[in-house]
Order: sequence, then structure tokens, then C-alpha cells
Amino acid sequence: MGLLQADSNNVDGYVLFFPLAYTKTYLIDKCGRKVNEWPATYRPGSSVYLLEDGTLLRTGNVLNPFFSAGGSGGYVEKVSWSGQKLWSYTVSDSNRLQHHDVYPMPNGNVLVLMFEKKTLTEAFNSGLDSTFPGTEFFTEKIIELQPVGIDSANIVWEWSVWDHLVQQHDSSKSNYGIVSSHPELVHINYNTSSTNPNPDWIHLNAIAYNSSLDQIMLCSRSFSEFWIIDHSTTTGMAATHTGGLYGKGGDLLYRWGNPRTYNRGVVADQKLYGPHAAHWIADSLKDGGAVMIFNNGIGRPGGNYSTVEIIYPTQDSVGFYTIDPINALGPLQASWTHIDPVPTSFFSMNISNAQRLPNGHTLICEGASGNFFEIDSLGSTVWNYKNPVNANGPANQGNTIFQNQVFRSIFYAPNYPAFQSQQLVAGTPIELNPIASPCTMNTGIENSTSSKLHLYPNPSSGQINLVGDNIKGSSQISIYSIDGKLVYSTSISSETQKISLETFLPNGLYCLIYSNEKQHHSFKFIVQR
Repeated sequence: MGLLQADSNNVDGYVLFFPLAYTKTYLIDKCGRKVNEWPATYRPGSSVYLLEDGTLLRTGNVLNPFFSAGGSGGYVEKVSWSGQKLWSYTVSDSNRLQHHDVYPMPNGNVLVLMFEKKTLTEAFNSGLDSTFPGTEFFTEKIIELQPVGIDSANIVWEWSVWDHLVQQHDSSKSNYGIVSSHPELVHINYNTSSTNPNPDWIHLNAIAYNSSLDQIMLCSRSFSEFWIIDHSTTTGMAATHTGGLYGKGGDLLYRWGNPRTYNRGVVADQKLYGPHAAHWIADSLKDGGAVMIFNNGIGRPGGNYSTVEIIYPTQDSVGFYTIDPINALGPLQASWTHIDPVPTSFFSMNISNAQRLPNGHTLICEGASGNFFEIDSLGSTVWNYKNPVNANGPANQGNTIFQNQVFRSIFYAPNYPAFQSQQLVAGTPIELNPIASPCTMNTGIENSTSSKLHLYPNPSSGQINLVGDNIKGSSQISIYSIDGKLVYSTSISSETQKISLETFLPNGLYCLIYSNEKQHHSFKFIVQR
């Protein structure tokens, strides 16, 4: 756990994350050392952001008894760099609940994803198939909060899926229509059935905002799509089909990932499977303006495996999204996809995200395993970190870590404005009993830079020798596997230490740490028989 790999070409900066099972948010440097932490009252619900002024914006799970859906939250707060609560707001009662994500607006407002309950009568009156076996039904809603004081807010804008439904089940209802003729609307009977009572039929899990377009992006796990809507509308317009900069009111301006949701495709046409974290790539970065999304891949016909995709939405010459009157919305394929050489070895069934970095690399959070890794332009891993925190707090290095899921990890560059007024001091790693000098753990095979201490042979087929005239009494040798597990430890005193590997180390890459009170050295070596 903790830092597993740090090649010299990984992107310098900091990584923010909020372990789902714990009540602390962490900021680490790329050596895995803690730079700051923010204790919390609640476990996450689910996202967290570091704002440019050094304020932390995060969510909390208040354990609302009226909602049992994944990603439940209910609480939003802003916290200073030193941990002082500056503002908080609760979106949680018997009929509504913040969930999964919020988003900081440039004007200081906060966009909030929210469940809102509907009665079965309301749902059936909106064309839900009457064979639905549940007892309640949720819609998805966005509210824009303008913080007021320390615990209040004004709702200055809102949008609801409920105002943009279509169905062809009951012709007596006002929203009746041919679903394939209305890709701008949401099919209320797409993800419902007579055997599934789950009221959370859409399950949005991400919200993002593009200030230059004044548009909002949403990501639906259950529909396996991302959607784009207009934010330039008034709240009144957002409940209709006209108005706003793009003339569509609150209807979907664009959608992509699964044309079956609007009856314009078959199984083979589906591209996304339970995705998360759809967002626009910043214009200043490689593929700026395109959409990046973590495609979890659960239920994928070729097997369960995850990918990261980049999509360029189809647009006309003036920037409006192109909606074909008959065919599925383009493009036919993602323009870029990261897939593991052994696809099924990279899989997170839920949560997770990906982020483009300043030099074109990509940071990926494999959320279900709490594993963050950075890939270069060729897809090679150049940095790897595993969250060492579960419900009990930081775990001991060398132990197996469970329940260390992370909703997202977010990279911030050294010149990010939040850091300009702070004295950034890297402390120790978060995990207990950490490996010494983890930043020496590169993928290249190299010996210690010390001219007085040597390890050989490397690779080794059965024995390694550690030789040096500066080996002193009360020294310690520890050998770790590449995933951070302690596999061997001994105290030494002689100038030459021979270690037989034949009986306890399988083939693979290892890190040997030599240390005493005044010095430590680390070596990478290979066992190869």
C-alpha cells in the first residue's frame, strides 16, 4: 500500500482523495507523503475538491434513513486549509437527498446532484409502466446553491429530469411520444421492469460545468451514458423545451454511450457500461474540449473490464451539437481509449475516475481497489499509489488492505493557486510502518548511489549479497514485494550479508531496504530463475 512506483517522468504535483470508509480527506505529494489532512464529521458522500483559494469543498454521508441508494450523501461543506468549517448546508430529508457529486462554480456557487422522491401515482401519471413492482420512484434533480452565511444557501437555479420525460406506453399521458424521435428526452421505461423494484432508475454519479459554454455534464451509471444540458436558462426555462442560449430549454443537448436508451441501437451499439466521472478536459491540456470518462465496463459483452475513453461530441460549424434525425448520436467510437494489455486485469465495478495531466499523461483512479496510477502517452504506468486507509484508519505497511475504496483522486499541479499562500511541507507517508524512501522505487533496475554499499548479482537466481564497509551493528535489512508487502526482515552486523532466496521468494521484482540509525539505502532487484 502507499507508494508503489514513482518513475522519474511522472508528473510532479499533489493528489487529493477522501477514502470512502473514513472521516479524513488527504493531500499527498507524488512520493506518497502527507501534505495536509482535513478531519470530517461524516464519511464522504462522495466527492471532494480543493478550490483555488485553498478551501476544501466536500460532501458527507448523513446516513439518511429514507434513502438506501448508492452514493448517498446529504451534506455539503467548505473547510479552510487548517480545517475550520467555513460553511455547511444539508440537503437531506424524507423526500430529497444530495448524492455522489457536487461541483464548484466560478462564481462561488455550488451545483448539487439530488435525489427527489416521487409517489407511484406521480410516476404512473408520467407514463411509468404500471407493472413496476416498487413502492416509490426517484427523479434526479440539480440545484445551484448560493452560500449564505455559515449554514444557509439560496437556491438560484434548478433542473429536474422529471420535466423532460418521454414514453410510448400510455398514449393518454401528455409526455407520450415515439422514443426514437426524441433523443432530447429521457425514456421513463428504459431501465425499469416488472421484476426490479429499484426506484433509483437513472443513478447519476457525476456533475461538471463548462463556463465557456455555460453547459452542465451529467453521467448516468444505469443508462450508461453522459448527458449535456444548458445552464444559461432560467429555472422556468429549464422546466420547458425552449429557451436559453441553445434554444432547447432543459432538454438534453447531447448524449452519448448507449443509443438503446432512446431506441436507436442494439446491444452491439452500446459503448459505455456503468460509467463514472464524465467531464470536459480543460482547453489548455491535450485533447482540450473533449470529454473524458471512466468506462467501468460492468456487464460488457466481452467481459468485465474497465477502460478510459475520450470522446469528441459531434458539433456543427457554430458549435451546436449535431442531432441526427434517425441514427444514434455520434461519434461511432471514442477517439482514444486506454485499455490494459490484459483487459480483465484492470477493472473497477463502480466509482473511479480519470484525469488528463499537464504533460499529456493521465491519472486514473481504480476506485474499487483504492488504486491510483499514472500512465504516459504510450499507456505505460509511471506512478502507482494504493490508498492505505480503510474504516479503521491508516493500516500497517506489509498487511493486506481491504475496504480502501476511493470515489475519485484529483491531481493538482505545484502552481495551483491554492498552494501559493501555503507553506507546503511533506510529512511522512499516511500508512503506518512505511517503507523508507519510497520515491526511490522506480521501474528501472538500479543499485543504491552509495559507492560503499553494493548488492549483487542482479538479477539473481538464488542468492543475493549485500557488501559494504559501512555496514554497522544494529542494522536492519527488509525486503518488500513490489505491492508493498514485507516478505523478509533480519538484523545484521557483518560487512557481507548473504541472503538465500531459493526457499521464500518467487520470481519477481523486489525492493531491499538497508537501514540503521544514521543512514538507509534502497535497492531494486529481480529474482529470475
